Amino acid sequence: MPNAIFNTDPIISQNFFLEIDGSVVSSLIGVSGLDVEVGVATTKQVGKDGKQQLVKTLGEVTNVPDLSLTRVAPSDMGNDKLWGWFNDIRDKGIKLSDRTNNRKNGSIVMYDHTHTEVARFNFFNGWPSKISTDGLSVDSQDAVKETITLTIERLARVK
Repeated sequence: MPNAIFNTDPIISQNFFLEIDGSVVSSLIGVSGLDVEVGVATTKQVGKDGKQQLVKTLGEVTNVPDLSLTRVAPSDMGNDKLWGWFNDIRDKGIKLSDRTNNRKNGSIVMYDHTHTEVARFNFFNGWPSKISTDGLSVDSQDAVKETITLTIERLARVK
């Protein structure tokens, strides 16, 4: 029934937040990398008429890009959970023998203008691999922004 498609409003991403282990860590002003992709295996086969055919099927690997999170830079870096997590990884590393050491599960959660959750992307075994501060200029009156690269192993849209 085609009309059923038009009975629901589209998702408007006005408010989105980063949750780590179930707690809100930061409000975000931009997110990219919410891509879920299944690997494709390609095989050439010869059909009964002697012509080659290209057959595509499900591959073994699910590709997961890094997440890129943009937010307004915190004024108090010392109490910021993302900066604390990043500094722990930079200073202590990630132990190869312990897969859970400094890797965390979390979510990118989207809310509409009524503060109702409208979408949720869960990520697994993530860790911040880079924090970039925007270019600075005395001519700008914009808030200083940071972009956090979050390296993840799996991503799933659950809502």
